[in-house]
Order: sequence, then C-alpha cells, then structure tokens
Amino acid sequence: MKDSALDFRRRLTRAGALRWFLLRQLPLAWLAGCRLKALESERAEVAIRHRWLNQNPFRSLYFGAQAMAAELSTGLLVMQHTWQRRPGVSMLVTGMQAEFTRKATGLVVFACADGAALRKAVEATVASGEGQTVDAVSIGTDETGAVVARFTFRWAVKRRSS
Repeated sequence: MKDSALDFRRRLTRAGALRWFLLRQLPLAWLAGCRLKALESERAEVAIRHRWLNQNPFRSLYFGAQAMAAELSTGLLVMQHTWQRRPGVSMLVTGMQAEFTRKATGLVVFACADGAALRKAVEATVASGEGQTVDAVSIGTDETGAVVARFTFRWAVKRRSS
C-alpha cells in the first residue's frame, strides 16, 4: 500500500501531471486555476488565484471555486490511499460544511493535514469490508497568512465487490 501511495504522489507531482489530470478528470477545476502546491503522505496543499473567471460579483474568489480547491486538497489524500488497491476502494463526498471568515482575494492556499485519518479509514474498510466515513478539514489562507475559509468534507470509503 505504501508503495502505491508513493507512486501516486510521484506521478502527480511531475511537471504538468496534475494539470493534465485536472483537464481530463476535473476540467472545471483546471479552468478555475487549481494548482498543486504540495502532496505528502499526511498533507496536501492546493492553490487557487482570484481572477476574473472565478470571481463573484463582490470581486473576490467565488465560494464554489474555493470549495473545489478545498475538496481537491482532501480528495488527493484519499486518492493516494485508494489508488491501485486490490480489492478496489470507492470514495465519495457525503457531506460538506463551510465557514468563510474573510474576503478571499489574491492567491489562496487550501491545506489539509488529515492524511493519517483518511489512510486509517481506507485500511479499515479494506480489512473489515465495512464502509467508513471520516471528516477532513481544509483551511484556506491568503497571501498574508490570514484564514479566509474553513471547509470540512465528510468522505465515505467502501470496499468494492470483487
């Protein structure tokens, strides 16, 4: 398992790899400008810059664009532990909660450090065959380091039937 997670991270952190993945699998995130800043075993960071295409009428980053970047920061952590699993493991967002604390302009980085909890949920579902749910928090900070948003995503993982 650890080898496949490491392989996943190596593949995705190559130059242009995430952009190609987004273009093929999540074109709206590609179009909005989501970019991978860091992907490690326990932590992921996704950046998005406020620009005309992803702004709201108040000239700040649209909440939907923030949600995409935040979800991607949590989803990549789940994906690295489900990638090439035998038996396969499905993943699905079953809930989301958001809190906005400041106007989001400029570059906003969403960071999730719940990789260990997500890995444990995947391993538990593979071992027991029972579905698991886990909450992952992604915190968005602007260029000054101020928190602009906090998202909590509830991920459900379930072992696929062979």
